This record gives sequence, C-alpha cells and structure tokens, in this order.
Amino acid sequence: MADEVVLGLIGCGGMMGAHARGYKALWDAGLRDFRVAATCDIDPARADKLAADIAEFQGHKPTPYTDFRRMLDAEPALDACDLSLVHRDHHRIAIPCLQAGKHVTIEKPLAITCRAAQAILDAAARAGRILQTAENYRRSPENRAIRWALGHGRIGATRLLYWISVHERVWYWAWREHRDLAGGGWTMDGGVHFADLFRYHIDEVESLYAASRIHNPIRYRDRERMANPIQVTVEDTTSCVLEFANGVSGAWLETNIAPGAGFGQRAVYGSEGSLAWGAGLQTRTETITMEELIKLHQAAIGPEGMEALFPRGVTDTVATELWEFIQTIKGQATLETDGTEGLKALAICMSVYESSARHEPVEVAAVERCEIETYQADLNEAAGL
Repeated sequence: MADEVVLGLIGCGGMMGAHARGYKALWDAGLRDFRVAATCDIDPARADKLAADIAEFQGHKPTPYTDFRRMLDAEPALDACDLSLVHRDHHRIAIPCLQAGKHVTIEKPLAITCRAAQAILDAAARAGRILQTAENYRRSPENRAIRWALGHGRIGATRLLYWISVHERVWYWAWREHRDLAGGGWTMDGGVHFADLFRYHIDEVESLYAASRIHNPIRYRDRERMANPIQVTVEDTTSCVLEFANGVSGAWLETNIAPGAGFGQRAVYGSEGSLAWGAGLQTRTETITMEELIKLHQAAIGPEGMEALFPRGVTDTVATELWEFIQTIKGQATLETDGTEGLKALAICMSVYESSARHEPVEVAAVERCEIETYQADLNEAAGL
C-alpha cells in the first residue's frame, strides 16, 4: 500500500471549505500521509480558489478542473475522491468515480433518495472500493462523551429523547430551498446528522409517525429588509414521534417559521437523570457540566483511546473523519460511518417524509429497503432510478 493517498476534491463550494480546513488541521498536526492532486467545480474560480488554499499548507497547488470526468482521465494517480455536492448530484458523480476505481467519501446525506443511496452502495461493492459517508457530528468531544456516559449508565436506563428546535429563518439558502435539488429541507439536510446521532446514542429507529409541512413558501434574498422574495419548495416544519428498537420513545420537532420567542432542547432522559447537549448531565444527586463530562470521558479512555478518537490531539470533526477515510484506504483503520451507516441515517429522514405523505406510521427498515417510496417517487424518476 502506498505511503501517500492521492485525493481529488469535487465540489468546491461551502462545505468543501470545511474539508480544506480539515486537511490543513491534519497537516499541521503532522498527519501528512495524503496529497490533494486535483480540485473540481463547474465554477472555475471556485476550483482555483480551493486549489490555492490547499497549496498554502501542502506546498504545491492541485490542478483545478471544471469537469470531473476529465479530472479522472487526466489524473490516473488518484486513489480517492472527496465529494461535496448538491444532493441531486451525489449518485451521479459518486458512481462514475467508484467505477473508475476510486475510493469515495461523500458529504451527508449520502444521496437524494434511498434508492439513489443504494445505487451508490451497489457501485462501491461491485468496484471493491471504500465508501465513506462524511458524517462528522458524532465525532465531537461532546458526542463521544455523551455516548460514553449513556453506555456506562450515568443516567440509568434510557427512556426518552427530546430533539426540539423552534425559531425563525427568513433568508434564502440557495439550492437547499428546492426539493428537486436537495430532496428535502432541514429535516434532511441537518436532520441526517441528527438521525445519525439518534442511532449512535440510542438505537435503531424502528418506526415513526410524522407531519411535515410548508407553511411559509417564501424566503428573502435580502434578509435585512425582507426583500427580493423567492418561492421555496422544501418543508419548514416537521413534527415526529420516534419509536426505537430498545423501547425508547422520542419527539423530534423542527420549525424555522416561528417569529418571536424561540426555544430548543436536545436531551436524553433516563430513569436516574438527563443528558442535555450543551448543558451536561443532571441526576437527583449530581450535576456535571458538559465540559466536566468531556474531561471525565477523556480521562477514562486514556492516551490510547484519545489517539484513536482524536489523533495527535485533533478535535476538528471534519479532519478526523477525513483521517479515518485516509487510514482506511491505507488498511490501517476501519470506517465508522460507511455507506450503510449513511443509508440508515438517510432512511430515518426519508421515513419522516414518507409518513407525512402517506398520513400513517411507517417502518424505517421498509423505507431503507425502498419498499415505501411515495414521497421519493418523482425524485427517483427524475434521477432515472
């Protein structure tokens, strides 16, 4: 196996900037067993800008491209592709990359529908290549500590999950506001992170019942004056009841059309206490801040555990997911968030939409198996799936 993993970065917009910072964090920590050889974006200025940013730390500039197929043809030394794209294009670009023999890491959600995600998984299996879902939230010191505390019974037997966010957002968020490009709104875009955390901290979601609505179809390009309106086609409100395989019940509520008083709570409740994101652990007899809980976890796992989760002290979650991808290609690690993990998280989000579309509870496993596709049918048709 080569000492150096050679990478091509496809999609040089906002989130790929976080990937570039992740690569820099690894480089600055002395974890330099990779090289970015190419960048690619339909906007040549973005591809060139990202290449220049990479050059600042790795010492030489990747070659910028505007066509990913041309990049694949011109860069035979590429081992892997790192994709950060409009959701509609995930399978359209990931599958050819896999067919070209490249390992692939792809930003969440894995695909625009479960059928598209399964097509990516099938392509990876046929090519015998590594497929990572770039899921970073679970990798934070906070989420590692929460999982450790729950696993050690610090709040007793887990019973309830509350995941609530009520606020207002009037500004327009580009392609993410359009269902044909994004697949769904925040329930999918941010929600796939949350779905992964539900599975990571609690268990598989067995079934759910949800209502998803567009109450306010207008967003504004000029947020200050609420001017220059544009119509959007993704949901702004979701209410969902979750039933986990281990008997835990959950309430998931997201809305961005609530002017005035906003509120939120993200917490797990057990028989002896609670764990709240940001706040920490509280039982009948003790209160531990999140900062203290993180220190307790890190002391418990020791230097070896710390190096496994946070190599060379790197805690940037995008950096550590990329490190895992690179090390797995080299045969020195195992993917924590592979394509299957990505599909399972996506299936929870799609189950929300399917339940709402069908006005009935749905089994998440059936959505994952592409047996329920009422909401996804036109998206699949448009994708040629």
